[in-house]
Amino acid sequence: MGIRSYKAYTPGTRNRSVSKFEDIVKIKPERSLTSGQHRQKGRNNRGVITSRHRGGGHKRLYRQIDFSRNKQGNIGTIVSIEYDPNRNARICLTEYSDGEKRYILHPRGVSLGDEVSSGSDAPIFPGNTLPLINIPLGTMIHNVEFQPGKGGQIARAAGTVAQIVAKEGQLATLRMPSGEVRLVSQKCLATIGQVGNVDANNQSLGKAGSKRWLGRRPHVRGVVMNAADHPHGGGEGRAPIGRKRPLTPWGRPTLGKRSRPRHKYSEALILRRRKNA
Repeated sequence: MGIRSYKAYTPGTRNRSVSKFEDIVKIKPERSLTSGQHRQKGRNNRGVITSRHRGGGHKRLYRQIDFSRNKQGNIGTIVSIEYDPNRNARICLTEYSDGEKRYILHPRGVSLGDEVSSGSDAPIFPGNTLPLINIPLGTMIHNVEFQPGKGGQIARAAGTVAQIVAKEGQLATLRMPSGEVRLVSQKCLATIGQVGNVDANNQSLGKAGSKRWLGRRPHVRGVVMNAADHPHGGGEGRAPIGRKRPLTPWGRPTLGKRSRPRHKYSEALILRRRKNA
């Protein structure tokens, strides 16, 4: 999972670095596991922009990933390791003993020909999926479920990993990739190991165009706008914010203001907040 740096042939390549893609085996995806997707571009069902600075980007083909890993009783063999434009992690094409093929997230250290399985009796080996109740304390895991049977939602990005800290009763204590410590039902499934492509965060895009390819539009700071366009705008020269606290374009507090509802249903399950909360 190395990083390849460019020489400064042009201003765009001066600080640019990309993945070597040395782990990629197959270029074209499995056709039966792909589908088109509608790009939201930051808009809701009425076409109103609800998430700014989204849109454009290269057209993508969606790969259907098996986050649930509910294929129990069948052993799967890693057939290929592929690139997925919809995430920074790599994906594996797994062929099971009954002939079915599924995509899974590529665990670190898993290579071609390795076997993966799911179920309470699966061995503790990277790529295998088990209920939390059958996984020893201190084990590094990823693709963890919040609710039994819903599919993995935690630790799915490249290089992320969660850890089982404790078990008591029907609940297990997990340390999340963000540093948050929370309780999860021991019936939830989790995959052993760390997500691959751990050098994803070390890449440098090098130019603004690379961000546009990913579907990210320019982000303009409020302090450089006019007073009519943003609460931070206006003033002569490089003026400060001029308010008690930073505000959104619509006048709501931001940049450190907690937005999580105080009485959310899962509040009792969180034992320690993430580091920057």
